[in-house]
Order: sequence, then structure tokens, then C-alpha cells
Amino acid sequence: MLLNVSDQSLDRSPFFECAHRAGAARYIVLNHMFMPYGYGDMVEEYWSLVNDVTLWDVAAERQIEVRGPDAKRFIDIIVPRDLEKMQPGQCRYVVMTDENGAIINDPVLNRLAEDRYWLSAADADILLWCKGVAAFAGLDVTISEPPVAPIQIQGAKARDVVAALFGEVALGLRYYHLAETDLDGIPVLLTRTGWSGDLGYEIYLRDLSQAERLWDKVLAAGAPHNIRVTGPNTIRRVEAGIIAMRSDIPADATPFHVGLERLVNLDKPGNFIGKDAMIEIARKGVDWKLASLVCEAGVDRAKAMTLAGAPVFLGNEQVGRTTVVVHSPRLDRAIGYARIASRAAALGTSLTVAGTEGTVAVEVANRPFFDPAKAIARA
Repeated sequence: MLLNVSDQSLDRSPFFECAHRAGAARYIVLNHMFMPYGYGDMVEEYWSLVNDVTLWDVAAERQIEVRGPDAKRFIDIIVPRDLEKMQPGQCRYVVMTDENGAIINDPVLNRLAEDRYWLSAADADILLWCKGVAAFAGLDVTISEPPVAPIQIQGAKARDVVAALFGEVALGLRYYHLAETDLDGIPVLLTRTGWSGDLGYEIYLRDLSQAERLWDKVLAAGAPHNIRVTGPNTIRRVEAGIIAMRSDIPADATPFHVGLERLVNLDKPGNFIGKDAMIEIARKGVDWKLASLVCEAGVDRAKAMTLAGAPVFLGNEQVGRTTVVVHSPRLDRAIGYARIASRAAALGTSLTVAGTEGTVAVEVANRPFFDPAKAIARA
């Protein structure tokens, strides 16, 4: 996406100049901030992620802090997942839902202490949502947006890089766990999370004046491992079954529409926002679903690009539209997602996609497309 990066109405990451010098060529806007999403060829960046290691500026992932004696109770109100077993030092992927059960965000929840959480937000103004809920919840909590800026280190050699930076702290960090630490006096939160489906870490910078210093240290540690500055890779995130707010998750989507019902525990103790609505949705079912599609053999990268946003047909009936389609070099198939009528979303259903350069046969498949057990990320 080509944007005017001089636009003063949008925020700049503390790593903005670092990313610019590294060759950022494409940006998206996330949480009112420019986020670099591409530096060169997406397939080349894909192979750097799969075989080596990549560095991303993801400062647009704003952090919402929930702090106070009632922090746990507050999180239980805004998140439908059962978090009773979540301890300080752990992370969880969650959804936040409104009174109708619609997803307003799908953040990673980091529990820093008994009474302190960070919601690492996707694209939505959840600071205002949380403040609004807190104003009427009658709980002893403080909601704020701390000055924090994350970067991600993702790829096959990510552990080598963070080990060079943090030593035993990094080597001992398990999947979806966190550690508060520092790097030569730079205060950070280190988590073993990421948006790639590969081995990955996030470094949350807590002193924004040290952004360039942190960036340079990561590049120096990654130099022996062919580190490459990129943005999040669309091909790899689709392979990994990762879905995105807005593009894959529209404003009216509930977890039951997009395959995230595993993040909803309708029988968890107490009430949460959207519980009654989702009990009814679970009983009745939904009229559309986000389906995963595998295209027929022979659809190359150029043809795959013509299939995004295209109508999907069951026989002669249009039943939906694709959201994203990419060509996976590793699978040698075009794969993607589509919002389609529930009656057409059963596994194995044969459909067609009418792209701008012709019709392609597809089949509804399981998600993720690659490494469904997340063995790579958990390694």
C-alpha cells in the first residue's frame, strides 16, 4: 500500500527512521500509526523468514495496560476465554467481544504480575473501549496506554539472535511466556510470541529514547545469521492459519464465524461481555463462515494475486467472496480465505473462484495449511 508517510495526522513509530533507512517501501496504517509492511519482494522475504531470521517494526501494536487489585476480574469481563490457569509470566491469544458477541479485537494478553496485564492490540481503539467498560464496572482498576514499542524477531534463526542478546533469559523462555529484563540498560519485555507461525520473539521497548540503539543491537546480533528487515509476511501468516482484523474479521464477525470459538468458554464462571449473545449464537449457528481454501494445481503467484476479493461460487450460486489468496512456495499451491455461506463451508466442499483472469477450482480445507501442530513455533 502506497501512503504519504509525511502525513502528520498519523503517528510514527520510534523505529520509523530505522525502518526507512532499511528500505521500507510499503506501509499500512495500524492503530493510527504507519507500519512498514514490505521492503522488497514478498517471496524473497518469505524465504528469509523460513530459512534465516527477520526483524519487524511493529510499534503500531499499541499496549493497553490494565492494572489494580481488580485487574483479573476486569480481564474476565472483557475476554470470553477462561483464563483461570493463566499465571504471571504467561501470554494468551484472546478475543474481545461486544454485547452482540462481535469481535472488537484479537490481542495477545500478557500477564506481567498478579495485578497487571498488557493487551497487545490489533487494529482497533481498545483503549477507549476498556476505559468505557471500566467507568461502569465498579472495579478498582487503572486503564492506560504505556509508552511501549515492540519489534519482532521472527524466523528459523530467531533463537540464535535473542540468545546473543539476552543469554539464558531468552534460552529459557517457553512458547507464549514472557520475561521482564534489560539489554545493556535498555528496559524491555521479552515474549516468545509473534505473527508468523515460525519461531519468534517480541521485544517490547520501554524507553522510547533508546529505539535506535535497540534496533542497531538486534541487527548486529543478527548479522551472522543473515538477518533481514521486513514486515509481517502475508504468505507465511496465511500458511500458518493466522487471520487478520478487518480483512478477514469484519465488524460483525463473532468467534463462531471465523473459527475462533475455541477462545470462548461459555461455561466459565461469572459473566462477560457478549456471553448471552454467544450462547444464542452457539445454539442457532451462523449463516456464514471464514473458510480456508486450497486452489487447484497450477495456480502460480501471478494468478493467485487475481483471486483476492473475488466472488466464490457453489455451482452457479455465489456464496461468498475471498479475503486473501497467496501462492505458497513451500506447498506449491495457492491458498487463502473466503467468507462464504455456512452451507458451502464444510471440509472438502468443491467451489470455484471467479478471478479477474478466469475461474479457478478450489476446495475447503483445514486451517492451518502448514504445520498445524505449531511444532516450528514451539520448537
